[in-house]
Amino acid sequence: MVRAHHVTENTVGADMTPAELEVLDFFVHLGRYLSLPRSVGEIYGLLFATGDSMTLDELVRRLGISKGSASQGLRLLRGVGAVQVSYRPRDRKDYFQAEVELPALIRGFMKEELSVRLSHADERLQRLRDTIEDPNSGAPDGLTGRVDRLQSWHRKAKRLVPLVSTFLKM
Repeated sequence: MVRAHHVTENTVGADMTPAELEVLDFFVHLGRYLSLPRSVGEIYGLLFATGDSMTLDELVRRLGISKGSASQGLRLLRGVGAVQVSYRPRDRKDYFQAEVELPALIRGFMKEELSVRLSHADERLQRLRDTIEDPNSGAPDGLTGRVDRLQSWHRKAKRLVPLVSTFLKM
Protein backbone atom coordinates (compact mmCIF):
# COMPACT_ATOMS: atom_id res chain seq x y z
CA MET A 1 0.00 0.00 0.00
CA VAL A 2 1.35 3.43 -0.94
CA ARG A 3 1.03 6.02 1.82
CA ALA A 4 -0.36 9.47 1.19
CA HIS A 5 2.16 12.17 0.33
CA HIS A 6 0.61 15.26 1.83
CA VAL A 7 3.58 17.48 1.04
CA THR A 8 3.73 16.87 -2.68
CA GLU A 9 0.23 15.72 -3.57
CA ASN A 10 -0.82 18.95 -5.31
CA THR A 11 2.51 19.88 -6.82
CA VAL A 12 3.80 16.91 -8.80
CA GLY A 13 3.14 15.87 -12.36
CA ALA A 14 0.87 12.95 -13.16
CA ASP A 15 3.73 10.65 -14.17
CA MET A 16 5.38 10.50 -10.74
CA THR A 17 6.02 6.97 -9.42
CA PRO A 18 5.38 6.02 -5.77
CA ALA A 19 9.14 5.64 -5.25
CA GLU A 20 9.80 9.10 -6.68
CA LEU A 21 7.03 10.55 -4.51
CA GLU A 22 8.60 9.04 -1.42
CA VAL A 23 12.03 10.47 -2.27
CA LEU A 24 10.50 13.89 -2.96
CA ASP A 25 8.64 13.75 0.34
CA PHE A 26 11.88 12.93 2.15
CA PHE A 27 13.79 15.85 0.60
CA VAL A 28 10.91 18.30 1.04
CA HIS A 29 10.91 17.52 4.77
CA LEU A 30 14.69 17.73 4.96
CA GLY A 31 14.54 21.09 3.17
CA ARG A 32 12.08 22.36 5.77
CA TYR A 33 14.67 21.75 8.49
CA LEU A 34 17.07 23.91 6.49
CA SER A 35 14.42 26.61 5.84
CA LEU A 36 14.39 25.92 2.11
CA PRO A 37 11.38 26.32 -0.18
CA ARG A 38 9.40 23.17 -0.92
CA SER A 39 10.29 23.40 -4.62
CA VAL A 40 14.01 23.07 -3.78
CA GLY A 41 13.35 19.77 -2.00
CA GLU A 42 11.19 18.59 -4.87
CA ILE A 43 13.78 19.48 -7.51
CA TYR A 44 16.64 17.83 -5.67
CA GLY A 45 14.45 14.86 -4.76
CA LEU A 46 13.44 14.19 -8.37
CA LEU A 47 17.00 14.51 -9.65
CA PHE A 48 18.21 12.25 -6.83
CA ALA A 49 15.46 9.68 -7.40
CA THR A 50 15.92 9.38 -11.16
CA GLY A 51 19.71 9.55 -11.19
CA ASP A 52 19.36 11.16 -14.61
CA SER A 53 20.11 14.64 -15.81
CA MET A 54 17.06 16.74 -16.66
CA THR A 55 16.40 20.07 -18.30
CA LEU A 56 14.57 22.92 -16.64
CA ASP A 57 11.53 22.19 -18.81
CA GLU A 58 11.51 18.52 -17.79
CA LEU A 59 11.65 19.45 -14.11
CA VAL A 60 8.81 21.96 -14.54
CA ARG A 61 6.66 19.38 -16.31
CA ARG A 62 7.36 16.49 -13.93
CA LEU A 63 6.96 18.54 -10.76
CA GLY A 64 4.14 20.81 -11.87
CA ILE A 65 5.97 23.92 -10.64
CA SER A 66 6.48 27.25 -12.36
CA LYS A 67 9.54 27.96 -14.45
CA GLY A 68 10.44 30.74 -12.03
CA SER A 69 10.36 28.39 -9.01
CA ALA A 70 12.39 25.80 -10.87
CA SER A 71 14.93 28.37 -12.01
CA GLN A 72 15.35 29.84 -8.52
CA GLY A 73 15.56 26.39 -6.96
CA LEU A 74 18.20 25.25 -9.43
CA ARG A 75 20.20 28.44 -8.84
CA LEU A 76 20.20 27.80 -5.10
CA LEU A 77 21.05 24.11 -5.52
CA ARG A 78 23.88 24.94 -7.93
CA GLY A 79 25.19 27.57 -5.52
CA VAL A 80 25.61 25.03 -2.74
CA GLY A 81 26.99 22.37 -5.07
CA ALA A 82 23.95 20.06 -4.75
CA VAL A 83 23.30 20.11 -8.50
CA GLN A 84 25.79 19.90 -11.34
CA VAL A 85 25.20 21.25 -14.84
CA SER A 86 26.19 19.46 -18.01
CA TYR A 87 25.90 20.32 -21.66
CA ARG A 88 25.22 18.16 -24.67
CA PRO A 89 26.70 18.84 -28.09
CA ARG A 90 24.36 20.70 -30.46
CA ASP A 91 21.83 21.16 -27.63
CA ARG A 92 21.37 24.64 -26.19
CA LYS A 93 19.71 23.40 -23.01
CA ASP A 94 21.40 22.92 -19.65
CA TYR A 95 21.05 19.50 -18.05
CA PHE A 96 20.97 19.25 -14.26
CA GLN A 97 22.00 16.27 -12.17
CA ALA A 98 22.00 15.77 -8.40
CA GLU A 99 25.29 15.60 -6.51
CA VAL A 100 24.93 12.47 -4.41
CA GLU A 101 28.20 12.46 -2.45
CA LEU A 102 27.40 13.55 1.11
CA PRO A 103 30.75 15.25 1.86
CA ALA A 104 30.44 17.39 -1.28
CA LEU A 105 26.87 18.37 -0.33
CA ILE A 106 27.85 19.32 3.22
CA ARG A 107 30.90 21.27 2.03
CA GLY A 108 28.79 23.19 -0.46
CA PHE A 109 26.09 23.96 2.07
CA MET A 110 28.60 25.05 4.69
CA LYS A 111 30.54 27.16 2.23
CA GLU A 112 27.59 28.99 0.73
CA GLU A 113 24.67 28.93 3.14
CA LEU A 114 26.24 28.67 6.56
CA SER A 115 29.00 31.17 5.84
CA VAL A 116 26.45 33.71 4.59
CA ARG A 117 24.25 33.17 7.64
CA LEU A 118 27.20 33.54 9.99
CA SER A 119 28.16 36.75 8.22
CA HIS A 120 24.65 38.12 8.70
CA ALA A 121 24.84 37.10 12.34
CA ASP A 122 28.02 39.21 12.67
CA GLU A 123 26.07 42.27 11.60
CA ARG A 124 23.09 41.50 13.83
CA LEU A 125 25.29 40.84 16.85
CA GLN A 126 27.08 44.15 16.32
CA ARG A 127 23.73 45.96 16.12
CA LEU A 128 22.63 44.20 19.28
CA ARG A 129 25.87 45.16 21.03
CA ASP A 130 25.50 48.81 19.92
CA THR A 131 21.91 48.90 21.14
CA ILE A 132 22.50 47.45 24.59
CA GLU A 133 25.54 49.65 25.17
CA ASP A 134 23.36 52.75 24.72
CA PRO A 135 22.47 53.95 28.24
CA ASN A 136 18.91 54.70 27.07
CA SER A 137 18.29 51.23 25.61
CA GLY A 138 16.58 49.84 28.69
CA ALA A 139 18.73 46.71 28.56
CA PRO A 140 17.98 44.41 31.51
CA ASP A 141 20.69 43.59 34.03
CA GLY A 142 23.01 40.87 32.84
CA LEU A 143 22.12 41.22 29.14
CA THR A 144 25.62 42.44 28.27
CA GLY A 145 27.11 39.23 29.71
CA ARG A 146 24.63 37.06 27.83
CA VAL A 147 25.43 38.89 24.56
CA ASP A 148 29.15 38.36 25.28
CA ARG A 149 28.39 34.65 25.51
CA LEU A 150 26.48 34.77 22.19
CA GLN A 151 29.42 36.47 20.51
CA SER A 152 31.76 33.83 21.91
CA TRP A 153 29.57 31.03 20.53
CA HIS A 154 29.43 32.83 17.21
CA ARG A 155 33.23 33.13 17.00
CA LYS A 156 33.55 29.41 17.75
CA ALA A 157 31.00 28.53 15.06
CA LYS A 158 32.90 30.62 12.51
CA ARG A 159 36.12 28.75 13.34
CA LEU A 160 34.34 25.41 13.14
CA VAL A 161 33.08 25.82 9.55
CA PRO A 162 36.53 25.71 7.87
CA LEU A 163 37.61 22.82 10.13
CA VAL A 164 34.60 20.71 9.20
CA SER A 165 35.05 21.57 5.52
CA THR A 166 38.70 20.47 5.69
CA PHE A 167 37.72 17.26 7.51
CA LEU A 168 35.15 16.46 4.80
CA LYS A 169 37.82 16.69 2.07
CA MET A 170 39.64 13.70 3.56
